[in-house]
Formats: sequence, C-alpha cells, structure tokens
Amino acid sequence: MAEPAPKSAYFMVEEKAAVTKRTLAVIVDNEPGVLARVVGLFSGRGYNIESLTVAETDHLKHTSRITIVTSGTGDVIAQIKAQLGRLVPVHRVVDLNIDKPGIEREMALVKVAGEGDRRVEALRLSDAFRARVIDTTHTSFVFELTGAPSKIDAFVDLMKPLGLIEVSRTGVVAISRGAEAM
Repeated sequence: MAEPAPKSAYFMVEEKAAVTKRTLAVIVDNEPGVLARVVGLFSGRGYNIESLTVAETDHLKHTSRITIVTSGTGDVIAQIKAQLGRLVPVHRVVDLNIDKPGIEREMALVKVAGEGDRRVEALRLSDAFRARVIDTTHTSFVFELTGAPSKIDAFVDLMKPLGLIEVSRTGVVAISRGAEAM
C-alpha cells in the first residue's frame, strides 16, 4: 500500500494562536527587590509590560498589589502566571480578564495649547469626556481624565489636532467585580 503524498506547503494552513491583552493582579510581600524580580521575569523571557502600577495595600501584612497589563497567547499568559506564582514573595496571581472579571481604570493628565476655535473645541470635548480642567493659562489647559484606557486613548486622539502638547498616564488599576476579595 502506497504512502499518501505529503501535502504541499501551499495547502498547509498554519494556525496562529490569538494574542490577547490581559490584566494580572499580583499580591506580593512589600519588601525591597520584589518589583525588580517581577519585572526581571518579564524582561528575561521577552514579554512586554504595557502598563504597571504598584502600591502597598495592607500596611499590617506588609503586602503590595502589582497590576500588570501584558499581552500574549493563552499559553504565554498561562506561562507568565505560573512563573509569577513560583516567585517566593508572590502570594497570589489573578487574571482579571478570566479568573475574576474586573473593572479597569486609568488616570491621565493631558496638556493642550491653543487659542480661538481650537481652545473652544478642546473645552467642548473635555466636557463630553467628563475631563476636569485642573490648570489653565491664556494659551493652554491641563485636563484630568479618569476612565477605561480606551476612553483616554480616544480623548488623546481627539486632542492631537487641537494642540496636544503632553500626556502623563498613571497606568491601569483594576479590581474584581462582586463581593469577594481577590
């Protein structure tokens, strides 16, 4: 019986795994070097960190929460979570997109310079986005905006033709929905 002929490369379809953006919440001991170890894990394996926020969350237990936004295939995200979980100062790793769906917010300060109609349009748009004017001069504004990262992206894009000068963003903070703690 003859072996079937191998399929030519023309007919072979390589399936690529979907890359998704994920928000990971990591509870760690609040001690020197922990953040460096977590970041080192990402850089050592070539994973990108799109957003990073860190703050102490429990003074008595000396724990901090690191919120990391990264992207990758399902396998890459599973590997990141497993490797984070093996670090000694890490207490818990939660994928806020899968394990406990959560709410994400970010804050940005946006500086826009302009006069005349551009100034009026910037103010009109800031009102539509519920951005607060926190500083003003005769030729510029600084807006404070809080919301989902996509909302901030949209606001920044609209401010570009109106005289966008500078943007400072906090990075994503996230929390799971519901009555249970992480």
